This record gives sequence, structure tokens and C-alpha cells, in this order.
Amino acid sequence: MTNKISIRFFNDAEVRAVWDDEYSKWQFSVIDIVGALSQSADSRNYWYVLKHRLKKDGSELLTNCKEFKLMALDGKRRLTDCLDYDGIIELAKNFPSKKANRFIEWFTYGDETIDGKSKSKAYALFDSSLFETIEVGTIKGLQQIHGYLFGGLYDFAGQIRSKNIAKGGFSFAPAQFLANTLKSIEKMPETAFDEIADKYVETNVAHPFMEGNGRSTRIWLDLILKKNLKLCVDWSKINKKAYLAAMEKSAVDPTEIKSLLLSALTNRINDREMFMKGVDYSYYYEQEDLTIEGGEE
Repeated sequence: MTNKISIRFFNDAEVRAVWDDEYSKWQFSVIDIVGALSQSADSRNYWYVLKHRLKKDGSELLTNCKEFKLMALDGKRRLTDCLDYDGIIELAKNFPSKKANRFIEWFTYGDETIDGKSKSKAYALFDSSLFETIEVGTIKGLQQIHGYLFGGLYDFAGQIRSKNIAKGGFSFAPAQFLANTLKSIEKMPETAFDEIADKYVETNVAHPFMEGNGRSTRIWLDLILKKNLKLCVDWSKINKKAYLAAMEKSAVDPTEIKSLLLSALTNRINDREMFMKGVDYSYYYEQEDLTIEGGEE
């Protein structure tokens, strides 16, 4: 059974996917798609009714529906109806057109964005020869990660920024002092959780790259935790809004982000699925919120 999984997010709703080894393509959870499009409290029953309607209408969609075991909320793998890319597009057309059109736009072009391409490279990192050679806890190691994730996508991949940047009115470390700031961060101790969390917060405040800081630094953090504490973060347990709010406050008070990270620690440090799920949530934190217009056209 394949363990290559992926989680996409549409309007903060999880859309689980599993790699189909037989046909070399992604298969997506129908229940998740139905839930995202219908916004029903009982997406399983909604799919049951829709499935029978499609069967009655003689729809060919169901002939391509396959079952795969996906992780459920209770932590157990359960057989789940899945459709491939083309099947999901057809399924979406059974919903009010405004919702379907917005969903199809997201579903069709998501993997062709810089983030989509970078995320695919992040998945591959776990299995790459680079993964075991990354310098843990050093700025060079962070540059290695950034260079791998964004190489060929940004011309500054892996390069420390030389320009000043700000976000939401907050100015990150001035570029003229950045080299010395990063040297000081690199020397910060990593023997205990609080020390590692402080190093993570200071790296975020420094913001070494023009783009892609969070996605690179979260992998960097997990590698530090893995090496020194035999732990990593289960990012799926950290709410997106809570994480972003805590990181915003962390420059002044890191208490909240430390609490969130501490509550999500796990010893599944060599679990490929845990790494993949971490990538999914890490990129989800950077994803802009989507809105679906209500009503029918």
C-alpha cells in the first residue's frame, strides 16, 4: 500500500489525496470534495445521495471511482471513495456553477503556481540524497533547504537577501546588519526545547530570504528538533490562524508560539507520512484565504 499522501486546502477544508501506484496519478477523496463544495454538515450522506442520483442517471463518473485507505479523523485508515483529476472536475460540475467555477479554478491551477511547484519539490526532499546532508541548525543548512525548495523558481533561491523587507507594518532585520544577525542566531544553543524555539523565532524575525522564509524555516526547525530532542512538530495539530497570530506576536512575546509548538510535538521523526503532512500544512499557512460566492448563477 502506498504511503504517498497529500493534503490540499480549499477554504480551510482539507482535501485528502493518495498516490495511485498502478496508474501513477493522484486520487482525491470524494467526501472531502463534496464537503468543500456543498458545505454540508454531513458530507458523507450528501455523497451517498448524490452517488445514487448519478447512478440513476447512468453517469460514467462512478465507473472511475476507486477506493483507497485514507487516514480518518480518528487516526484509522478507512476505505474512501476517490476520483482522479478528471473525475473531480466532472464531479464539481454537479454543484452550483459559482462554487464549481471557483473550485475548478483553484483545483486546475494550484499545482502550476510557484507554491505548487515548490511544494512538489518539498515532498521530494524527504527521499532526496540532500535530506541527510543538510547542515542542521546552521544558516548554510537553511540556505540548502531554501535553495532546494525554490531552485529554478526564484533567482534568489538559497541566497540571503540584500534588500529590506516588511510585512503588515513590521520591518524584518535590516539587510545591512543581516549577516551579523544570522551569525548570532546560528550560535544560539539547541539543547532544550525553549532554546530551539527561541532560535526559530529569531530566525523568523530576521527573515533571511526575500520569499519562502516560513516554508524553509519550518523544515529547518523540525531537523533541529529531530537531531537534538528526537522529536518533530505534527503541524496538522496547529491551527492556521492561531499559528499566524502567535508568530506575529513572537517578536515581542514568544509564549504563544512556544505553547503551540510544544503541544504538537511527536516522536514520529522518521515517518514519511508525518513529513508529507507537515509540508501540506506548512504551505497551507502561506495560502491566501479563498471565498466562494453563494447562490446560483
